[in-house]
Amino acid sequence: MNSLFINHKAASEISISCFGEVLWDCFASGKRLGGAPLNVCLRLNSLGIKAQMLSAVGDDVLGKELFEVIKSRNIKTDFIGINPDKKTSTVDVLLDHHGSATYEIVADTAWDNITLTPDLTEQVKISDILVFGSLVAREAASLKTLKQLINVAQFKIFDVNLRKPHYELNTLMELMQAADFIKLNDDELYEIAHAMGSQFNSLEQNVEFIAEKTNTPFMCVTKGSHGALLKINDQNYYNSGYLINVVDTVGAGDAFLGSLIYQLCNTTNAQYAVDFACAVGAMVAQSHGATPELSMNAIEQFMNPL
Repeated sequence: MNSLFINHKAASEISISCFGEVLWDCFASGKRLGGAPLNVCLRLNSLGIKAQMLSAVGDDVLGKELFEVIKSRNIKTDFIGINPDKKTSTVDVLLDHHGSATYEIVADTAWDNITLTPDLTEQVKISDILVFGSLVAREAASLKTLKQLINVAQFKIFDVNLRKPHYELNTLMELMQAADFIKLNDDELYEIAHAMGSQFNSLEQNVEFIAEKTNTPFMCVTKGSHGALLKINDQNYYNSGYLINVVDTVGAGDAFLGSLIYQLCNTTNAQYAVDFACAVGAMVAQSHGATPELSMNAIEQFMNPL
């Protein structure tokens, strides 16, 4: 099978490693499974691509609960370490009246201190793709492990998730330079491009600016309700979004990325890939929680209503 990412492999044969945070998103209504790379991992598996989560939890009640819920979603916990000295991560999520989220992220948690092991290294070596984000790079321990895994990865996807004050431009630049694919939202695009010295105002000019500065062939910028732009080499593909009633935006970008990776591993039709990913992101935004179950039929019907 030919695709834009992986040639000569069916989706069921592709292996993906997702590195980074696993945590509890704490809403006023209670806690839910969360963490951007875990949300991507869950979406990939739900679509039929084998993805593993590489992370850490504390040796505490919240960590044990995370293990059980992750297992219940058919994700192995083989590569999620247990750190007896650090707590399982929690994030306080506040939703405004539009359903947009802000986050209060506890510092120095188990996933900030992911230790490199031979098993993690081997898992990334045999994976077709490594997915990682910017939040896990906020502490030196996990950043060191990430850099070592990047060195053995075949194809690297960097999911930029800027959460103030948990990032530094120099680290972002280094990770972008290492990536084969960069995904970020439009606010993040402008912030990073201007910090890098861009004098441009348009979305396309700033995408091209970062692509050239980082020598990255694949880039994607999400635009909230206005869809997304996907850049592959010198070609841009657009989706203008879907009209929905937003319930909460938590995990919508992660669902978008997981769905985009799935399609780019399955097809050479980049336009359909970005349309599909925008549809899944919109469906998550009109649902409660980051990882609602969505069937392929439901996605197709959403994209092509009667």
